[in-house]
Amino acid sequence: MIILRNLRFITKVTKTDANIPNYLPKNIRSLRNQTRQRVESLTTKEEHTDHVEKLAQPTRTEQRVNTVLRKHCLCNKSPTLQKFLQLGVDLHSIERRKGLAKFTLGLDFEKDVQPYLYFLQDQGVPAESFGELITKNPLIFKIDLDDLQTRVNYLESKKFTAVQRQRIFTYNPFWLMFSTHRIDKRLGHFQKEFHLNGDDVRFLASKQPRLITYNMDHIRKASFCIREEMGFDKDEIKCLLLSKPRLWMINSDELIERFAYAHQTMGLSHDLLIQFPEVLTSREFRLRQRHEFLATLGRAQYDPEKDLYTSPKDLVSGNDYHFVRNVAKSDLETYELFLKTR
Repeated sequence: MIILRNLRFITKVTKTDANIPNYLPKNIRSLRNQTRQRVESLTTKEEHTDHVEKLAQPTRTEQRVNTVLRKHCLCNKSPTLQKFLQLGVDLHSIERRKGLAKFTLGLDFEKDVQPYLYFLQDQGVPAESFGELITKNPLIFKIDLDDLQTRVNYLESKKFTAVQRQRIFTYNPFWLMFSTHRIDKRLGHFQKEFHLNGDDVRFLASKQPRLITYNMDHIRKASFCIREEMGFDKDEIKCLLLSKPRLWMINSDELIERFAYAHQTMGLSHDLLIQFPEVLTSREFRLRQRHEFLATLGRAQYDPEKDLYTSPKDLVSGNDYHFVRNVAKSDLETYELFLKTR
């Protein structure tokens, strides 16, 4: 009976009282309870404070808005930045590159920028290209104008026409950053490596100006890949270089994948690939999709001497709608269904 009474008494003890011995005086027990309540209250306040601090941290959207507002304030204070915006300069792109934002803010438009725009205009660079040129290479304003003129004079001495010089400066904003010695060395490399004459060198430099100032290690690796791994001889390589110089700027592994599919799966010979080098500039998965679709229709035939001939150039040209209607002679719905079932 005594045990049962004790059990009944224990079941009536609350959780708060359970940790406090019954033998303590009531005032001590009350003090202990108040202390525990204060601790719990403080914990709740800390959690609330943490929550408020998290809410106070700006989101990515708010950060972007703050960046825009900061730029807006800077543009209002800087006539140079206002002029740059009018020219179409992408200030955000410049700001992301280390040190360029500070350099750009320190420019005086009339003193540091305008003379260079007049210089570029004299070289035939259209005004609508100024924004892109400055966005890609604002450091051009660090080069002395006399040095820039020397680099123009060099091209003139090498018989580059005014139209060729215009294309070079318009489509490769970094060309003028290279000294005449470096440019001469680069042009000499292409002339010697690919057995080019003077006209070929000028044609190549104006057709794809970026190639001349491209990473030389990458170019050497691409040359090795095209010669040794793809099997083109020196005359074929020269033809490829002059018709599609961009091949030397493509990742070598991707280039080999495209060649392997076009040559081994589609059956395109080296001669056909030289005749239609666009095939090698098209992504491998795009080649695969279109070739396999033509195969299901019985139109994957690339020999001009046979019926239902499909030009390899047409295979890789245009958007999907153009390809489906004009090359595959089918409809877009059928092509999309084919892609889903692959």
